[in-house]
Amino acid sequence: MTDTDDTVTTPGAATSSAGGASLADWLAARSDAHLIALLRARPDLAVPPPATIVVLAGRAEQRASVARAADNLTSLEFGILELLALDKADEMPVSRATLLGAVGTRVTKKTVDATLDTLRSLALVWGDADNLRIVPAVVATIPWRVGRIAEPTETLDEAGITAALAQLVTVERDILETLARSTSVGRTRDAAPGTPADRPVQRLLAAGLLRWVDEETVELPFQVRQVLRGEAAFDPTSLTPPAVTGRKYKPADINAAAAGEALELVRHCEDVVKVLGEAPAPALRAGGLGVRELRRIAKVSGIDENRLSLLVELLAAAGLIASGAPDPAPPSDSGDSYWAPTAAVDNWLNAPIARRWHALAAGWLELPRMAWFIGMRDSNDKPVAALSEEVRAPSAPRDRQTILGLLAELGSGQSAAPAELSRLLAWRRPRWGARLRVHAVERTLDEAATLGLVARGALSSAGRALIHGGDAEAEMHASLPEPVDHVLVQADLTVVAPGPLTPDLLEQIALVADIESAGAASMYRISEDSVRRALDAGMTAAELHSLFTTRSRTPVPQSLSYLIDDVARRHGRLRAGVASSFVRCEDPALLAEVLASPVAASLALRALAPTVAVSQAPLREVLNELRAAGFAPAGEDSSGALVDLRPRGARVLTRRKAPGSRAPAVATEAQLDAVVRTLRAGDLAASAHGRGSIRADGSRASSAATVALLSTAAREKSSVSIGYVDAQGVATHRIVDPVSVGGGQLDAFDPASGSVRRFTLHRITSVARVD
Repeated sequence: MTDTDDTVTTPGAATSSAGGASLADWLAARSDAHLIALLRARPDLAVPPPATIVVLAGRAEQRASVARAADNLTSLEFGILELLALDKADEMPVSRATLLGAVGTRVTKKTVDATLDTLRSLALVWGDADNLRIVPAVVATIPWRVGRIAEPTETLDEAGITAALAQLVTVERDILETLARSTSVGRTRDAAPGTPADRPVQRLLAAGLLRWVDEETVELPFQVRQVLRGEAAFDPTSLTPPAVTGRKYKPADINAAAAGEALELVRHCEDVVKVLGEAPAPALRAGGLGVRELRRIAKVSGIDENRLSLLVELLAAAGLIASGAPDPAPPSDSGDSYWAPTAAVDNWLNAPIARRWHALAAGWLELPRMAWFIGMRDSNDKPVAALSEEVRAPSAPRDRQTILGLLAELGSGQSAAPAELSRLLAWRRPRWGARLRVHAVERTLDEAATLGLVARGALSSAGRALIHGGDAEAEMHASLPEPVDHVLVQADLTVVAPGPLTPDLLEQIALVADIESAGAASMYRISEDSVRRALDAGMTAAELHSLFTTRSRTPVPQSLSYLIDDVARRHGRLRAGVASSFVRCEDPALLAEVLASPVAASLALRALAPTVAVSQAPLREVLNELRAAGFAPAGEDSSGALVDLRPRGARVLTRRKAPGSRAPAVATEAQLDAVVRTLRAGDLAASAHGRGSIRADGSRASSAATVALLSTAAREKSSVSIGYVDAQGVATHRIVDPVSVGGGQLDAFDPASGSVRRFTLHRITSVARVD
């Protein structure tokens, strides 16, 4: 929309009404601070910057803009608007005394005045105490039938409605479902007096599930409609919010429980990364992750499928997994895309736990997707796939902020049930009812609990810091238990970690033992395979003995010492290297046994000496084949040192996202101030336009007269109003202070931009002095 289009006169903005001043006049009388607050609360009004107050008022009355502003109104604010609408405040002024009389004792006068101030700040209500007016388009945004607030309170509450619905037969339920999906008002002959009482409509009227309007019309009560649609029911006639009850926990207990969930979350994400690194999952043609692949990952990692659905969404949001061509490619590479870890995952795996948690939690808070949609049936009755477009929900970040923000308001350690939160949210944002149903709130809180943002129904300190822009990573680090530098070795070859281990100890224990259970305290098991894995990575038997002797708070069992010595004695007697690969052994008999076995043919081993053989197969393949044949080789480099050839997993190369790219642009104070200055200058230019103008009959002013008047203004340092058409053909009027004229150009100070601008003379259509 151009400035020229914006200047079209709109009803109620540029013209006076029966009540006197227009919305434009009222806005023009506001201070700059009030106008800046309006543009901040309704940012769509400033895009593109309006040229005059009349343009601003016209936009403020547009239905789409009013609907956007109404999305954030509470039931109290809608109730005040409804009472004003009943008094025809969209057509004639209503006094504050009349409004207070309609409100009665439902809320205090102070609350009414505060609500009016809020609505004035949004330009949905305007005028003084004796002349209250509403923007006409706001009436259509009220989420219930206008007039409901003046009617008696409904007799059935949510529990009563639920019980009554459970007793309905199919035909009666179908009638209510049809009305719940439509406008709530239906026409039927069965509403007429004298209709047999056994008719469905009459039975519904008797049960209080329908309201009689006239002989041919019935209405579905607002609360019945909410229950049928799975929304939290509340009385729209109530101008006070519903109460929230819940238990009060110690913040330390909440933080400890949240830290436990964070540890489990990070561990499970590591498992998913490992599985996808070892075997990337083929991407669906639509780009998602198939149900079969999701089940495979769940089976290998031991993670529940519902939890796994959330984890892959979190990993993708944090940029730790992506679809593409992994390197190395899977053995059965078909050229299609695969879901695999990205190169960024290596830094994430080496970061502290609190930092890894923060990357996942921050990604979830801004994720425009609903992970709990996964597994539901789409319109074609097919299950929704993880990481697919069907999971996308642009309103998800805003809903999460609203739900967690409400928990934050309840106070530290205060819990609340999902049903109570949903009811209060429905009262606060009645136009969001379909998005903030009880089920949606419950699933959102479940996800927040998985992330350690919520525990026992209350917000953790880390969760509070995350939604309020604090240092959530530091809060989580403070909540995590202190790392321990010791373990407890048991006689059954299990190792108990009484808390999260220090990074160096964790790396060593994870190398020499397999994890059996994880949590605040973890258990590992040592086996022959795990000891061999540590030896393959370059550790010696002496280093393993030293590890358990110095780090175990319990005596090292003799069976563990025997196991380490036995595996080490057999380990490395056979050495494989690069030649493409070579196999050497100090025992000629052992090498002869290898050459006589079937594995020698598959590897094409060829003896060079009694203790050396070579192969064209890669070193990793030689090691794997020899181990599968029952031998225990060790890998070495050209110097004879042991090398760690454990697979690192596939990686997908992706472009790094620009920081903050997902955050919506927000106008700064300086930008809003510039818009207001433009408005003031535009109004001044509009008022001065035509007074003393060179062009009075609509014809173009002569160049000589234009230059003469501008030169005079430059000498006298006076202001002029000019009409100007830019290169895009947009016509504007503005007040400027000419500085110099010459060479076909006008240099003038523009108060709207606060700088000297250059104007082309032949594009100036009119010039007028400003008194």
